[in-house]
Amino acid sequence: PKTDIVFLKVHKSASSTVMNILFRFGEMHNLTFAFPLGGGNQLFYPHHFLARFVQGFSPKSPRQFNILCHHMRFLQPEVQKVVSRSAIYFSILRNPVQLMESSFAYYRGASAFSHVRSLEEFLNQPHRYYNPASADSHYARNLMTFDFGFNPNGEVSAKRVQLMLEAIEASFDLLLISEYFDESMVLLKEMLCWDLDSIVSFPLNSRDSSTKSPLQDTIVEKIKNWNRLDWEIYTHFNRTFWERIDRDIGRERMQREVKALRERRAELARTCLQGMGSVGPKDIKDSSLRPLQHGSAKILGYNLKQGLDKETERMCRRLVTPELQYSSILYKKQFPQKHP
Repeated sequence: PKTDIVFLKVHKSASSTVMNILFRFGEMHNLTFAFPLGGGNQLFYPHHFLARFVQGFSPKSPRQFNILCHHMRFLQPEVQKVVSRSAIYFSILRNPVQLMESSFAYYRGASAFSHVRSLEEFLNQPHRYYNPASADSHYARNLMTFDFGFNPNGEVSAKRVQLMLEAIEASFDLLLISEYFDESMVLLKEMLCWDLDSIVSFPLNSRDSSTKSPLQDTIVEKIKNWNRLDWEIYTHFNRTFWERIDRDIGRERMQREVKALRERRAELARTCLQGMGSVGPKDIKDSSLRPLQHGSAKILGYNLKQGLDKETERMCRRLVTPELQYSSILYKKQFPQKHP
């Protein structure tokens, strides 16, 4: 199994669920994490990543960590200072249309969104509300482009798009697609040589469907145009994703693997969860399992079954512990003398 991993955690793309998978694997195998200084949950985002943002890194005696997975704005030469040369790099992408709709709900307080009543109103005159110089403008345009380290307001020329795609391909071993989450997990399992239980998960940091509404075609087109760089990244890597499946696994075997993954997830849900699924924030009984609530989104969580034996309880709790709480637990384990 591969143990040196860089995961670029792209915002609003099922990345919290992927992070839980990495947290669990790292904890099980006593791996070290490149934590943000002081145990925060972001590596000084939205600044480009620097090695000195990592707790325990010192340029005099550079220390290498196994897993780098907290939010950062990607800058590979700096990343290479904190992980081994052989580390596997991967990230996850999401359709920019759904990504923008999700960002709008989640980051309503961002300067570009705070003065509009709806996403449609923003898209009708984006330049009226959007100021590229604002410190939080990245939430409102080409968020994936930004997280990968590029300029989200760059011109969209064929040459520039080509260079951007080539740079991402040169840095990353695998790009997952959140719309095909289970297929993505199978690809990840293959690449990391992990077993099924290491990549099984419950969706984390997902929001209640009551705050989601279908988008009209005219809005969809406006979102694509406004986020043209993200759209180019997404369509390119959505295509190479399926090419990779055809080349490395084949559709038939992929179907079998996905079926096995879903069956295992359902089995774990029966074992671990009260009522099989996620619940609204008000209905989460154990406050330590309540995810951070943000913007106008209602972030769902889980209730564990009562009366589980110790070992099962530990396994189940890991699966449903929200990102901030889990990160804090692992930080205290790795740096027992420091408290975030």
